[in-house]
Amino acid sequence: MQLRKLVAAIAVVPVLLSAEAFAGVSKNLPMPTGTPDANAIADQVYFVNHFYALKNYGITKKGRTMTVLINKSKGKKPTTIALERYVNNNFSDSAINSMDLAIFRSGKLRGTGMLITDYSDDNKSQSYAIWLPALRKIRRFAEPAHDDAWGGSDFTFGDVTLRKPQDETHELLGTETFNDCLGGIADVKVKYLPSPPEAACGHKGKEVYKLKSTTKKQNWWYDNRISYINTKTFADYRTDYFKGGEKIKVIDRNWVSLGQDDPRAQSWAYWYGKSLSNGHETWAVIPDVIVKFNQDWKQSKWSEKTLRKIKR
Repeated sequence: MQLRKLVAAIAVVPVLLSAEAFAGVSKNLPMPTGTPDANAIADQVYFVNHFYALKNYGITKKGRTMTVLINKSKGKKPTTIALERYVNNNFSDSAINSMDLAIFRSGKLRGTGMLITDYSDDNKSQSYAIWLPALRKIRRFAEPAHDDAWGGSDFTFGDVTLRKPQDETHELLGTETFNDCLGGIADVKVKYLPSPPEAACGHKGKEVYKLKSTTKKQNWWYDNRISYINTKTFADYRTDYFKGGEKIKVIDRNWVSLGQDDPRAQSWAYWYGKSLSNGHETWAVIPDVIVKFNQDWKQSKWSEKTLRKIKR
């Protein structure tokens, strides 16, 4: 497999690999007082997605229970990847803003590891160190293109890791009541996920901000997107993408509270995405039992030494 394709294939951490990159958004961002404007809401959403309310966050492994990423083309059998992921935000007075470790435990990517470093300097690109088990070597890459598909999924690298608040202009369209269940792949049973969760309906009746975000990029794959964001936690439940006035993609995120003093301390239960042009679906499911946070993990966990120790 060509190295560029391998990078795209293994960057599947929704959950799901690193929530969106947050250059320019402080890890000390306070909760807003009063009604925030559109730009402030966008910053809060990114704060939540990057787990900045926590010093670290992990989707771990307990026996055969792991995070499962499912990709399904219309009329075909689904493919799966099982993985672990660990985010470290516990850096201060450092050139490093955060580090993200992913370990892949099944499929063609079994035994592969990826370490992403996000720097405090807004103008410095993320760096990727990838352990290739077949070669028993680490390869280093610059960050991928924003519109590259992320692991063959319905998520792009922009959706998952690279899009920053300043990459778009934001407009608050008002508030409303969220009255939908979130999506999921129907009637799917795969290895590592014998009992898939039901479609999440627990967010129905909650008040949300309706935020329109228009890309600043020219001739981009979408023109704008509309997100539905909890007014108390800033968890983004749904994002609809539009091109030429037509909806082309949807991403749903089922958020659950971690029970901390900061209401923005949230965790994903799943991500679901669907491309409306071809019916392709992606579902990343994170069982509650494997979610850990604010652990006494050593900083050395986020190192190339850890990558080299991964068993195939």
